[in-house]
Amino acid sequence: MLVLAVFVLAMANFMAMLDISIANVALPHIAGALAVSPNEGTSVITFFAVAEAITIPLTGWLAQRFGSVRVFLVSMAAFGVTSFMCGLAMSLPMLVFFRILQGLAAGPMMPLSQALLAQVVPKKHYPAAVAMWASTVIVAPVLGPFLGGFIADNLGWEWAFYINIPVAIFAVLIGWRLFASHETPTMKRPIDYVGFGLMVLWIGALQTALDIGAQKDWFDSLEVNALLAIAAVGFVAFLIWELTAEHPIVDLKVFRHRSFAVSTLVISAVSGIFFASLVLIPLWLQTNLGYTAEWAGNLTAFNGMLGIAMAPVASRLISKFDARAVAFAGIVGLAFVMFMRTQFYSQMSFSSMAHVQLMHGAFMPLFFVPLMAMAFVGLAPKELAGAAGLLTFARTIAGAIGASVATTAWGNATSAMRTDVVGGLANGADAIAQMEAQGLSPDQALANLEALTQGQSVMLATNQMFAVVVGLLLGVSLLVWLTPKPARMGGPGAPGGH
Repeated sequence: MLVLAVFVLAMANFMAMLDISIANVALPHIAGALAVSPNEGTSVITFFAVAEAITIPLTGWLAQRFGSVRVFLVSMAAFGVTSFMCGLAMSLPMLVFFRILQGLAAGPMMPLSQALLAQVVPKKHYPAAVAMWASTVIVAPVLGPFLGGFIADNLGWEWAFYINIPVAIFAVLIGWRLFASHETPTMKRPIDYVGFGLMVLWIGALQTALDIGAQKDWFDSLEVNALLAIAAVGFVAFLIWELTAEHPIVDLKVFRHRSFAVSTLVISAVSGIFFASLVLIPLWLQTNLGYTAEWAGNLTAFNGMLGIAMAPVASRLISKFDARAVAFAGIVGLAFVMFMRTQFYSQMSFSSMAHVQLMHGAFMPLFFVPLMAMAFVGLAPKELAGAAGLLTFARTIAGAIGASVATTAWGNATSAMRTDVVGGLANGADAIAQMEAQGLSPDQALANLEALTQGQSVMLATNQMFAVVVGLLLGVSLLVWLTPKPARMGGPGAPGGH
């Protein structure tokens, strides 16, 4: 029964994370079916992300008010119902409305699956349980694009939502029997309307800015600048209010636990870097190597393959060695993989790149599993849901920021590299003359030179971006040692199961 319980919690987390990325790939099909432009269709993604980002940090308040198990099961049921309604949507406004409801339901699923894991699983089995749960965090982002493309091409975009329904039904029916006895105490807490309003304001502004930033050319856009200013002011006001309010809607005091604070910082930083690399590889493959979206997704999917196999290895390592050392080794290993990507070149074969992708997946659990286990050391049971919500929120926002920044920085780096490459073309005229001598027309020769220049610029920019990522990862790896030295990891400390 314990294995089944962990499986239910892992699948709930998997489906919530999968739904973030699976709809992205199906977006062109959705836009076509609903007769809207792709730019209009992005609202399907934006509103879901904003709704989910708002309810994630509310998880602690909801759990204390209604009970962790009850909120988890209601969220799963609502997620299934709204997924069904999304698939039935006949217009864009209807789909956006149900996506908002789906995002509100999905938000608490991820942190509560993590909090219930700490409540249900006995201490001696906790590392293994965390490893199984963590494998879904690693696999879902890379499987989403692959699965989304297959479903949209072969089954229809509606099935990107319908696949959630059987999982939701299974989780609700089995979950009540498994978790009912682990329900947490409830208390009637007043609603912090000011804190809630400030949270909606800054999260909504930030998420919207991240989603439209690249389209609007970031700081050259008055709209993006206004949104970022609102997000910054709103965030500061939110922090001040929540730290001084008598009944805050988000308990920020949980960050007084050094192990939780540092683990959250490191997990968020690496997640941002991970999502940045996850965006760069498909962009480079399609821009420089001529890969289709499907084949780019196929190569990206290799990221998750060894992640599943290495997760139980990571759990065994933290039961024998200092968890900080395991996490440090995992992040340094990821930096090594990123360094290998700085050596990529335009004629590289699929199999050569797949080997590097596999190595990436192998190192992910080595950093993620120990940090997830250390994050909850010393937390009281009543703090678990709130802490899990804050960690999930930080990780989600960091991933969104990483992806947005990477896309923009990559474009800027490509433009800068193109200037350097063109400046170094001392014999451009000779190259065109040689191509004309081989039978090409002047226009064809010029187009060929242009393609070579652009391809080289993209390749150099991509290598440069991964070199920056290497430095960032090595810097973040040192932060791991700021966590208190943990005891032998047999569980999450105080919140351990029975």
